Amino acid sequence: MKKFNIRKVLDGLTAVSSSSSSSATAQPGTPKENDVVQETLQSEHFQLCKVGFSSVQMTAFSLTELPFSFGRAGVECYCQHESGAAVIQLQFLINEGALVSALADDSIHLWNLRQKIPAILHSLKFSRERITYCHLPFQSKWLYIGTERGNIHIVNVESFTLSGYVIMWNKAIELSTKTHPGPVVHISDNPMDEGKLLIGFECGVVVLWDLKSKKADYRYNYDEAIHSVAWHHEGKQFVCSHSDGTLTTWNVRAPAKPAQIITPHGKQPKDGKKPEPCKPILKVEYKTTRAGDPFMVLSGGLSYDTVGRRACLTVMHGKSTAVLEMDYPIVDFLTLCETPYPNDFQEPYAVVVLLEKDLVVIDLGQIGYPIFENPYPLTVHESPVTCCEYFADCPAELIPALYSVGSRQKRQGYSKKEWPISGGNWGQGAQSYPEIIITGHADGSIKFWDASALMLQVLYKLKTAKVFERARGKEEKGGTDIVEEDPFAIQTLSWCPESRMLCVAGVSAHIIIYRFSKQEVNTDVVQLLEVRMQCEFSDVDSPDPGGEQTPTLPTSGASSSPQESEPPTQPSTGSNSSDGPRDNIPCLQVRSSTLKQSPGYQVELVIQLVWVSGEPPQQITSLAINSSYGLVVFGNSNGLAVVDYLQKTLLFNMGTSELYSPSEPYQRQPHSPRKARQPSGALCDSNDGSNTSEDRCKSPTSGSTSPCNSDDERKQKFIEKVKFKSRRFSKTVANDFARMSRKISSSSEQKPDLDAKDNSFSRSRSSSVTSIDRESREAISSFHFCESFPRKADGLMNPSLLVGTTQGSVMMVALSLPPTGDQRLQQPVGISSCGTLVRLKGGILTMALLDAAGTLLPPSYEQWYDPNASDEEKEKNRRRRPASPPSSQEGQDSQYAVLCSEKQAKVVAMPSQTRVYKHNITETSFVLRADVVLMAGANCIACFCANGHIMTLSLPSLRPLLDVNYLPLTDMRIARTFCFSNLGQALYLTSPTEIQRITYSQETCDNLQEMLSELFTPVETPEAPNRGFFKGLFGGGAQSLDREDLFGETAAGKASRSLAQHIPGPGSMEGMKGAASGVVGDLARARIALDERGQKLGELEERTAAMMASAESFSKHAHDMMLKYKDKKWYQL
Repeated sequence: MKKFNIRKVLDGLTAVSSSSSSSATAQPGTPKENDVVQETLQSEHFQLCKVGFSSVQMTAFSLTELPFSFGRAGVECYCQHESGAAVIQLQFLINEGALVSALADDSIHLWNLRQKIPAILHSLKFSRERITYCHLPFQSKWLYIGTERGNIHIVNVESFTLSGYVIMWNKAIELSTKTHPGPVVHISDNPMDEGKLLIGFECGVVVLWDLKSKKADYRYNYDEAIHSVAWHHEGKQFVCSHSDGTLTTWNVRAPAKPAQIITPHGKQPKDGKKPEPCKPILKVEYKTTRAGDPFMVLSGGLSYDTVGRRACLTVMHGKSTAVLEMDYPIVDFLTLCETPYPNDFQEPYAVVVLLEKDLVVIDLGQIGYPIFENPYPLTVHESPVTCCEYFADCPAELIPALYSVGSRQKRQGYSKKEWPISGGNWGQGAQSYPEIIITGHADGSIKFWDASALMLQVLYKLKTAKVFERARGKEEKGGTDIVEEDPFAIQTLSWCPESRMLCVAGVSAHIIIYRFSKQEVNTDVVQLLEVRMQCEFSDVDSPDPGGEQTPTLPTSGASSSPQESEPPTQPSTGSNSSDGPRDNIPCLQVRSSTLKQSPGYQVELVIQLVWVSGEPPQQITSLAINSSYGLVVFGNSNGLAVVDYLQKTLLFNMGTSELYSPSEPYQRQPHSPRKARQPSGALCDSNDGSNTSEDRCKSPTSGSTSPCNSDDERKQKFIEKVKFKSRRFSKTVANDFARMSRKISSSSEQKPDLDAKDNSFSRSRSSSVTSIDRESREAISSFHFCESFPRKADGLMNPSLLVGTTQGSVMMVALSLPPTGDQRLQQPVGISSCGTLVRLKGGILTMALLDAAGTLLPPSYEQWYDPNASDEEKEKNRRRRPASPPSSQEGQDSQYAVLCSEKQAKVVAMPSQTRVYKHNITETSFVLRADVVLMAGANCIACFCANGHIMTLSLPSLRPLLDVNYLPLTDMRIARTFCFSNLGQALYLTSPTEIQRITYSQETCDNLQEMLSELFTPVETPEAPNRGFFKGLFGGGAQSLDREDLFGETAAGKASRSLAQHIPGPGSMEGMKGAASGVVGDLARARIALDERGQKLGELEERTAAMMASAESFSKHAHDMMLKYKDKKWYQL
């Protein structure tokens, strides 16, 4: 594991690197913040290292770039070869705590699994021949390696050196053969005679090689290529799988022709002719049982007429043949048996099947061959991950609650037995606090994961696509989709762990609000709110020659409650005919039938943005929910909208430019004059087109009619004005804005220094088209609900909303909430824009508030209550979290707003709105993700830059605490999924199937060894099968072979040095000698050598005891035989 020891940053000093310029400065005339707030975070609290989560490209036995090892539930290991070459084969040293891996770059490696973090002990790199197959006999230290040239080399796995004993291909095949037999595809020793080696060549030739006499005993020829070979445990028969879908069974002493030829999936013709050829059988295993027929397990072999059929595993047992379909192509499989000895009845009980994107274990002991429930997190990849959020230190009751509803989702039909893979021991991996990861996927599903330990465990899965109707074909879609593929994909989400409210935004400009309930409900009509968001301009062909003219905008104190200023709107009877452009049409159709909602997250409200004058809605770029206020706010490139999900009404719908005050220097004004645009929205209870306009404008929570229907004529005039005036920007421009907000500013496009004076902004007098283009690119990038001072010099704190844009503006929006209870459901919520708070370079990424002592002020929330419970229970649990102190002394700041953008961070005192600190995070790159997190009892800003740097800044003084060049941005997937959490945790997706967790906490790094699992737990090797007295006396049992005498240097000589190069691994003694020095290194080497010597002495003692027991048993049997025949004559025998 790669670690970074960071103690280079001195407290109070500025860290200067090639990629980031750090200059924290205090506002002149302002008291230094450290005089007021005592900061406890120091650079010693930070260290960066990886903490392993599982990848889902895993295997303990076959093809992948990343070797994985799985044991009992909760025990797993991830290893990475430095070369990055694919792994072609893995071989365990059974009960030895070691693993041999063979790679596609013709190298083999020995891994030490006795330590918590596996390390390579030895490596051997072949230079002249390519490796095609490896075989390591049970309890042997000699590894057979087959090559592409048809030769077999032998490696001592203890020293990782080649033996001089080589089996050449030209000696193995018949001398009369004129063609090369091809690569070696199989090597195995006879179960009953270790001196006989079975070698399979690709061309179809199988050779039984006598290791002692160094010659071939038998040769078996077949016309079709061989893919695999499997022995019967008695060593008298073996089975070969071929490229034409046939299985041939051979008697060892009858090489002339196969004893049996079968085609498991071939159609048998009636005239006795050869069956039609099938697809190749890639692998076959032959396992015997004491009490019944043997099992034959094979992959592939289906007939060619099964086009499009999924990959299958075939299990043949007696006269029955079961074909098990898999969800993904089969990479490899392995049969689990009761004994490791190949010369005994195998007694198979399960089959482990490695698929391209999954790992399946099949129970052979139950009828129907059910699969075991998989305890590993292998379902991350079921659909590509499109967004990811990480929550550390969650409420303790959350994980049990999610698990209880998630356990009901598990499908039936699993095996009733326990997970059969039981190696390893758990580490002390669980954190002292709960951690939850939420992943959003391309198919619209959302998964909740328990991340409290080092492995992921899925808790609950939510399918958002169930809310919508599924179009069966393109003709049913009506051309309203803004994305052709994955219309339900999750784009962003907002979750309140305390109230369990969940808000999800999808790529089809739709938002779904969920409540958590433990009771099942049936929803007859899904509540739907349609919102019309547009960017409105006058004609730009004739700019005003008289200069700029300030448009009429809402004043800072103007309220935007529905009753006061919400205009009448066109209900959801949008036009989608060929006569005119599409208008007021959502991209997705909400489900009209009854929706059965299981316990868990249940739909509260669906919000959809609609088409406007033939232009599709822009995708949601930012989203936030607040359970205490009952509000959801979302924004895109057109502006922002605020929805009251309790009253199911649209409160606020305004363009980004209209949030600015007319007198502000940051105000972007088009050159062409325009009229004021008022917010618009449409509310409907369902997607049924038969509803009247009056019904649709009614609030679902009240019986009164909305004032928007009081004047039909006014409503029609407004609709016509919208159609005439509105100009929507194309999707290309919107996407371009999204890309631009994430670009590194080139040196030729230097932005003006906006912080020379915080109250000034230089604007060039450009054409109206340029002005409109600039305005079109300013979108909403972040939100933050808070209790603060909305206006400068306010003395009372009120519910507020901080709004950040992609151009670096931070604006305040004041919220006026009615009293709780019934009044909250009846009276409107007042909203007013308060203008700009401050401006930063780059798009705003995160915002937070601190109190006067530097403590983080989280958004207020409502405690969770079950919406389907009784009213008494609701009121009992439904209490609002106490707000912060409600007032500020005159002339004294009591809050500090922390603002971070793509380029810099600022701390602003509230309510005076004066800048206290500023820090330029980077000049040559940009920040991808920033979060205000809790760390070691204090708060800091954690940033991840596009140049790969991970940085942390103290609060409120913005001192650099950590700056590590960790991971350059090579994949947009990392940028999309990287997220920080509290207590020094972060994660990202390194591939579509792998989540990588990292920590920047020194404490977590120090405790990492204790948190990891133990991979190797020594167990007692089962007793070898008893050969019986007469078999031992007359030589009928298994024949052993002293491979040391045969392959050792004394008998076989030295191998050619040019054939392979030995490379000591970092975990070997040689590697440790090079890495360690001094007394500490000597002590460490001595301790390791002592441990290894103790292990070998222990093994020797066990073997000696076994030999003594065997000798005693033999002596007893001999004595009994002597007594039995002692007094008998020869003719009585």
